[in-house]
Amino acid sequence: MKVTDSILALSLIFAASCSPAKKADVDNTTQECLTEYVNPLIGSGGHGHVFVGASVPFGMVQLGPTSVNQQWDWCSGYHQDEASVIGFSHTHLSGTGIGDLFDVTVMPVTGEVNYARGVIEEPESGLWSPADRTQEVAEVGYYSVPLTRYGIKAEVTATARVGLHRYTFPEAADAALVIDLQNGGCWDASTETFMEAEGNNRVVGYRYSKGWAKNQRIFFVAEFAKPFDSFELKGKNDMYGRASFGTTAGEEILLKVAISPVSIEGAKLAMQTELPGWDFAATREAAVAAWEKELARVKVEMKNEEQKGIFYTAMYHAMIAPMLFSDVNGDYRGADDKVYNSPTPRYTCFSLWDTYRAKQPLMTIIHPEKAGEFVSTMVDICDKQGDLPVWHLWGNETDCMVGDPGIPVVADAIVKGIEGFDREEAFAAIKKTAAVEERGKELRHKYGYIPCDIFSEAIAFDMEYAIADAAAANAAKALGKQEEYEHFTKMSHSYRTYFDKSTGFIRGVYADGKLRTPFNPYFSAHRANDYCEGNAWQYTWLIPHDIEHYAGMFGSKEECIARLDSLFLAPSTVDGDASPDISGMIGQFAHGNEPSHHILYLYTMLGEPHKAAERIREVMTTQYRNDFDGLSGNEDMGQMSAWYVMSSLGFYQVEPAGARYWFGSPTADRAELTVKGGKFVIETINNSDTNIYIKNIKLNGEPYALPYIEHDDIVKGGTLTIEMSDTPAKWW
Repeated sequence: MKVTDSILALSLIFAASCSPAKKADVDNTTQECLTEYVNPLIGSGGHGHVFVGASVPFGMVQLGPTSVNQQWDWCSGYHQDEASVIGFSHTHLSGTGIGDLFDVTVMPVTGEVNYARGVIEEPESGLWSPADRTQEVAEVGYYSVPLTRYGIKAEVTATARVGLHRYTFPEAADAALVIDLQNGGCWDASTETFMEAEGNNRVVGYRYSKGWAKNQRIFFVAEFAKPFDSFELKGKNDMYGRASFGTTAGEEILLKVAISPVSIEGAKLAMQTELPGWDFAATREAAVAAWEKELARVKVEMKNEEQKGIFYTAMYHAMIAPMLFSDVNGDYRGADDKVYNSPTPRYTCFSLWDTYRAKQPLMTIIHPEKAGEFVSTMVDICDKQGDLPVWHLWGNETDCMVGDPGIPVVADAIVKGIEGFDREEAFAAIKKTAAVEERGKELRHKYGYIPCDIFSEAIAFDMEYAIADAAAANAAKALGKQEEYEHFTKMSHSYRTYFDKSTGFIRGVYADGKLRTPFNPYFSAHRANDYCEGNAWQYTWLIPHDIEHYAGMFGSKEECIARLDSLFLAPSTVDGDASPDISGMIGQFAHGNEPSHHILYLYTMLGEPHKAAERIREVMTTQYRNDFDGLSGNEDMGQMSAWYVMSSLGFYQVEPAGARYWFGSPTADRAELTVKGGKFVIETINNSDTNIYIKNIKLNGEPYALPYIEHDDIVKGGTLTIEMSDTPAKWW
């Protein structure tokens, strides 16, 4: 997309068309190109932290610009506030709150340069260049921008494991493409690098680094369409390789770079298999076609074109990660840093504390094959490192965030009958993970809860463990394991210790059983109090698995609902050294961070679906916009977007591994989902900005009198008809 001063005015103008195979069906009627609705720049400002560049769905390569800046809002390497480019890196994160990767960076230059990242205050301190974002193009599978320092136009596209570059040079006797192995992003630093030329058109090498991922290894092979005149190692510890050329005005030089987590040979195989030629246009078209196929898993009709753009951008963002982490031949690097082989693809970048809530459940509906591959990978990680992943990054466990978020994902797949992994092995991984005596679980096993005077973020850890236990119980029940079901169900009630009826809040408890004092429900200290990126207001509602009992703890369901109402009416102030993740505030509800994502649907669970509808529509219209700053918080590897996708369809999975989805307020007029059993169609009648309440529901033509729909009813195919009204109603 060409960026102008008015992104909203141009947000639905997209240049790349569908591939020819998608343009017309058998009767020659024009088919809609869903990629044309995608705006990759949504979330590239504010705190969205989204990846901007070229990729294919779930691909290993995310090829895009990397900035000089390494502050928090540049975790993806790109932000609207500053337009520098140190080069085009082949790996990026999308929407995370910590930066890493940005491996194997390529920068086109002319003349001699300083072989360093440089600083913004000194334009020639490194090899970086300002980018002319008035001429920027960011589309599905393609990115382009002029580099004004050198007068070079940069263009990139990608396959799953190969990045293809095209640089248009001015006339220059001293033009070059520089491969930078020194600079990663934010908290990443090279520990060992190597590269050498093979002939006059190929460079091979590797980059080992340490950052958020403590032991990251990436291998590459770079091939040049034009033989270089010379190849020289430059800069600190020879971490830059300069391939020099003479160029004529307007000459295009192509470069393709394949990567592997295993070996140079694996990278060479990827190049040979995925991109043996040099057809940039065909590669770009293939990337678009790959995205068309994935986006078409959900075909929606919406009267509001801007909402439709947000919807398909959300679909796009939800399928950037997890990324492929195995070579063409099945080789992959295990969590123990050893090399293995598997016919099942392996993946990396599991941001599970975020994505277990909506992103992974969405995959079980529209992409069960991928969901099975993800779980197979997670069980394999458990086999190699001793427990299921928490936040796995390029073969490394970071243990980032709280709880055991891998358990709900694996349990969900077991309960829903997802194929592609051994269910007994998967449940064994759940049991093994839950039993590990670390990260507060040893205290939980001893006391029955985690005392806040012994362990930091005690409430957050314990309550997430309770959610995982509830998921494990559901998996045990599905497998007929009564003893394990009873054990995990009991463990899932540990949160009850923290409930303080006198205040109506979840509150820290000391080892001696006394409540934490003093107590301020508005207080939060970033990663340094009883909660994690939140306060008592948000964590009081982190009970998705036991809401019926929890309501009774308030005295009655009515008192519980009144307390839930107060969440949205309280002042939106947070005392203390609060995390910037506590964002998207409506009262003390914080949609910008994941612990709040299920809360709106608690109203439906508590029997007041009209309140759910009102708040869901409020969030969808105020906190998702077709704009740079179009997300209320970090994208978090697809979770923020998956919430929007699910809510647009009209339902959300609240309970961990519950295999049912609670109704909210659909915004899609019609949706056709490709599911295991064929097509599942959602028809919304009389939907509008005022008709936000569900009046009645029919499933396959028959009246439907439940506040939720079962997973099995969706995936076997059929038609769900939802009639909307401007009057609050209860249809069950």
